[in-house]
Amino acid sequence: MKYEKAQNILPQNIIELIQNYADGIYLYIPRKSNSKKAWGEYSGIKDILEKRNRDIFDRYKQGVSVKKLAQQFYLTEYSIRRIIRKEKQII
Repeated sequence: MKYEKAQNILPQNIIELIQNYADGIYLYIPRKSNSKKAWGEYSGIKDILEKRNRDIFDRYKQGVSVKKLAQQFYLTEYSIRRIIRKEKQII
């Protein structure tokens, strides 16, 4: 989230009205519900993790053991099994 100066985006009368309630403090203004982004959409991490999980599943289908996958991807065996279960449901 990036901070913006109120005087750069709001009219002076709106700033004065807000100052009646919140003078000199940081104020978070939430997004409208119809413009909210899902987790990971801004940073792209969601796509990265989905690709990693498909890669794990593909390697598992090729015969790589859960233990070896855990070592390769620095995850627990439990996490690898969870990813495999989830990927199986997608197919």
